[in-house]
Amino acid sequence: MSKLSYVATDKAPAAIGPYSQAVKAGPFLFTSGQIPLKPDGTLVTGDVAEQTHQVFANLQAILEEAGASLRDVVKATVFIQDMNDFASLNEVYAQYFGDHRPARSTVEVARLPKDVRVEIEVVAYLGG
Repeated sequence: MSKLSYVATDKAPAAIGPYSQAVKAGPFLFTSGQIPLKPDGTLVTGDVAEQTHQVFANLQAILEEAGASLRDVVKATVFIQDMNDFASLNEVYAQYFGDHRPARSTVEVARLPKDVRVEIEVVAYLGG
């Protein structure tokens, strides 16, 4: 019996490669990086704030499918195409996490899939 289980929901975009939306391992859930694709595969264009809202919609759908929420997130990794967008990204990020403060890394990268401005992955604790 596998110690891993895979999470998939049609309320977030399907994986665009050979990976899963998320994997449960023990009491943890690891999401794949989410970019601003709508569940139907349509790309959200616009500024980093608009794109970040869609990324969080995707993350919330995946977490919900696994029986979790943003309150269960212990670590977030943010990939941003332009560090000049950091303040705008933080404004949106704070709207979703409120006073919950998971650990976080933010890295500026040269390029992201589909040339989006932001990608975020999270690790959530599913234990009691």
